[in-house]
Amino acid sequence: MVSAVLSGGENRRFPFTKGFIELNGKRIIESTVETLKQITKKVVISTNEPESYFYLGVPLTGDIIKHAGPMGGIHSVLVGTDEHEVFVTACDMPFIKPELINYIISRKAKDATVPVFNKRPEPLLAVYTKNIIKLMEDMISKRQLALTDMLKEIDVQYIREEEVRRIDPEGRSFININTLEDFERVSKNC
Repeated sequence: MVSAVLSGGENRRFPFTKGFIELNGKRIIESTVETLKQITKKVVISTNEPESYFYLGVPLTGDIIKHAGPMGGIHSVLVGTDEHEVFVTACDMPFIKPELINYIISRKAKDATVPVFNKRPEPLLAVYTKNIIKLMEDMISKRQLALTDMLKEIDVQYIREEEVRRIDPEGRSFININTLEDFERVSKNC
């Protein structure tokens, strides 16, 4: 299986590339790539700024369809890989537990495998298959870019919250940094 880190965001609410935020002396993107290399045979970074990530030494892919947010990044990775399944995460999630990644990957599904936390699906820590490429293209063409809307249209294996909490009781894997306030709060709890 291939894993992909989505790092093509526009950073509208954060003053610089979120994956380059340092926690405990290391950039989030570096920690995420290291973790994923231990779990999957290949790690890809989905970005529209490849020059920023050359130093990581992993394959990079840009958006096939520009300005389509996370859906566009996932679509590009699915189209660009020979693998049928891709594990996807975001560049701004600093506390992803490897055990949770392994559990998500182990739960094979027709179209997607998505954990639930706080009664909500978490589509940016999930597995997607090539089965959904056409639907994604249709939704992107209509500018329907919400991953949660897409999930309603496909065959999803949801991982129940109680299963997730057995591995990650506090849901730290789902913490992401979107604003400076998020960063300050997360920095205090490292």
